[in-house]
Amino acid sequence: MKSFEYGDNEISTKEVFAIVSNMLIGFGVLTLPRSIVTVTKSVDGWISICIGGVIAAFFLWVIAKLVSRFPKKGFYDITTAIINKPAANILTLMISVYTMMFVCYETRGLASIARLYLYDRTPEEVICLVFLLVLIYGVSGPSIALLRVNLMFMPIVISIVLVLIFMNIGFFNYHQLKPFFITEWVDVVKASKETVFSFLGFEVLLFYNVHINQPKKTVKAALFGISIPFILYLVVFIFLIGTFGVEVVSNTLYPTAELAKQVEITGGFLERFESLFFTIWVMTLFNTASMAFDVTILGLMSVFKKAKRMPLILFLSPLMYIIIMLPQNIKEIASFGEWISYAGIPVAFLLPLGLFLTAKIRGVKGNA
Repeated sequence: MKSFEYGDNEISTKEVFAIVSNMLIGFGVLTLPRSIVTVTKSVDGWISICIGGVIAAFFLWVIAKLVSRFPKKGFYDITTAIINKPAANILTLMISVYTMMFVCYETRGLASIARLYLYDRTPEEVICLVFLLVLIYGVSGPSIALLRVNLMFMPIVISIVLVLIFMNIGFFNYHQLKPFFITEWVDVVKASKETVFSFLGFEVLLFYNVHINQPKKTVKAALFGISIPFILYLVVFIFLIGTFGVEVVSNTLYPTAELAKQVEITGGFLERFESLFFTIWVMTLFNTASMAFDVTILGLMSVFKKAKRMPLILFLSPLMYIIIMLPQNIKEIASFGEWISYAGIPVAFLLPLGLFLTAKIRGVKGNA
């Protein structure tokens, strides 16, 4: 008999699927096509997306297999069981710092895009502050509440992307995709790095494992979850090339946003479809940033046993706001994001792989 009820503190495979999908659907949809085309100079970038997706799926499988060995245990307890408590303290703090910086980047990036397309007269400082306050409200409650929100927001976000593509289907020109297979394999592999960066975020499963009530199904649910953003990235990339062409996409800061601006619907508030698109897109950015913020808090509470959630939030928030406002322009924001992405490689790939292999070799398992 399943123990899952919507009033308890557990999540089913549906929430695992939603966690992975929402963490990976973020700024990548807006920026990934330009990053790839800048390197490949052709539609061959779809191969880069496939390579990056396969790499990310492998390491997600590693994480899912790792957490399924330790039912109802968080990252701190898993690391303590596999290595020791001092190592668990250091590694947990490292991930907490990484996720905090990830939240700062998401918030700063959101403010930059919102000011460009929605609030051109509102200072970015104000937009960042408002979004940070919303995040504070979101993480003030229990973690399980955020995981429930994923299920509610995800269909809406996916739907708006599908509507965006459908509304622009008349502008799609198959001939824009030609010629095929003209990019050197070195450039295809190099461009796949950007795809890998866009797939970072699934490492939050290391912390939310404490809520999963069907550990044996975690692997299947997680891999199903990564398939959604993978297909979404692939479809959006091909559609953008077919609509705008390689040159336009490579020279446009946010090509997907320009696709939204191109939609024309007569009557009322729908005349500016891009406003509706970004309003809904904020949902997925909220999901991503709030879960990363929550993981930061969970990590710190694991290390500092006497720490409470609200005092930690109130302590971290001013520090995060200062970090958020450090980048002064688009170039610095992009550099900040790249730095965060490189930091995510050991956190999402190398560390879980090392823990998984060590657990397998030593035969360490946890009990629910």
